[in-house]
Amino acid sequence: MTITMFGALGTMISFTIISLGAMAFFKKMDITLDLGDYLAIGAIFAATDSVCTLQVLSQDETPLLYSLVFGEGVVNDATSVVIFNAVQSFDLSNLNTMAALKLVGSFIYLFITSTVLGVVTGLLSAYVIKKLYFGRHSTDREVAIMMLMAYLSYMVAELTDLSGILTVFFCGIVMSHYTWHNVTENSRITTKHTFATLSFVAEIFIFLYVGMDALDIEKWRFVSSSPKTSFSVSATLLGLTLVGRAAFVFPLSFLSNLTKKHPHEKIDFKQQITVWWAGLMRGAVSMALAYNQFTRAGHTQDRANAILITSTITVVLFSTVVFGLMTKPLVRFLMPSSKQLNRMISSDSFVPNSYSVPLLGEGQDSVAELFNDNGQSSEVHDGGRAILRPSSLRMLLTKPTHTVHHYWRKFDDAFMRPVFGGRGFVPFVPGSPTEQNVQQWQGEAKQ
Repeated sequence: MTITMFGALGTMISFTIISLGAMAFFKKMDITLDLGDYLAIGAIFAATDSVCTLQVLSQDETPLLYSLVFGEGVVNDATSVVIFNAVQSFDLSNLNTMAALKLVGSFIYLFITSTVLGVVTGLLSAYVIKKLYFGRHSTDREVAIMMLMAYLSYMVAELTDLSGILTVFFCGIVMSHYTWHNVTENSRITTKHTFATLSFVAEIFIFLYVGMDALDIEKWRFVSSSPKTSFSVSATLLGLTLVGRAAFVFPLSFLSNLTKKHPHEKIDFKQQITVWWAGLMRGAVSMALAYNQFTRAGHTQDRANAILITSTITVVLFSTVVFGLMTKPLVRFLMPSSKQLNRMISSDSFVPNSYSVPLLGEGQDSVAELFNDNGQSSEVHDGGRAILRPSSLRMLLTKPTHTVHHYWRKFDDAFMRPVFGGRGFVPFVPGSPTEQNVQQWQGEAKQ
């Protein structure tokens, strides 16, 4: 819920503040833009790039903070692209209340249809691999199907004027839940390292492109006559980025903390600062959207467009280099080390269940292992403590996330995984994708 608030609602807040701020300040700088350009600027600079922070944070030491930064970054990029596409596809020449409602409706339509397309494509890949089961014959075919189906979701979304990044994002979620468990162990290892390598290479090419484009003299020639204006635009966009980020991180963190009863489940002020800082960097998505909006085939002859392109490059380079170099010292200063964290956890007798026992453990493949026949959750012993997770209306009101997860697992085990596969729902045959023994996992975890 917190990730969704930060990624979707937070992006909308940042988009609104940046758009209104650009509209107010740019007119004083003698920069003439259309309403669609101002809204596009909001979408461009609302897209974050939290790679630098994720490289510093440790998922083992700060799992809550890592999940917030990673999840919010992914949802943020998808939401920004959807907003940008909605702005581009809508006629803003005659803006009124009805037109504004249509713009919101267009955003909701793009978001829902892109999500549905990604989910359907992911389920299709899981069904195909589960039924045809190429694993007995060729690992190459399994890997090829997984890669091509993910690419198919992106291509179909782009051909139908939907959000490709949002579609492939949800396709990946579904494939990780169903498809990945239907393939052999060799295919899993291959796909994991293949996608990681492709992601790393693509990231290198993106930043290489940004660096080379920063030296493109043609764009800088248009702004050379007014360097003060160019600097003012860059500083204004960077300031709006800082304000827009703070405008939703701290208020939404406060609202999220109101729903948490235990202090360790809340986002403290240091973590809020880290989340705020993690979203200050701008990267590939901002560059791509800026070129899409303000250039034609990578070139522009308009002074205002050239200023915005060069300002985007300046903000991306400044935020990546300066903020990126300051990220590690800041995180090390704000976040405790692993030894300090272990002392905090071991010395506190009131550590929340989310630290010690996950909602569904690694060895729990079905709801039957989590809940008993009376609808009460089964007891899980951790250090002599019995943890009871009740299933009732009170739990729905006090812990809605746990309750929704419980009913989703019931539906998933009863209808989805028997059809599309998944962990614990693939029959064992030689070479099949059967998971390792649960006790072996637990033994390795203790080591």
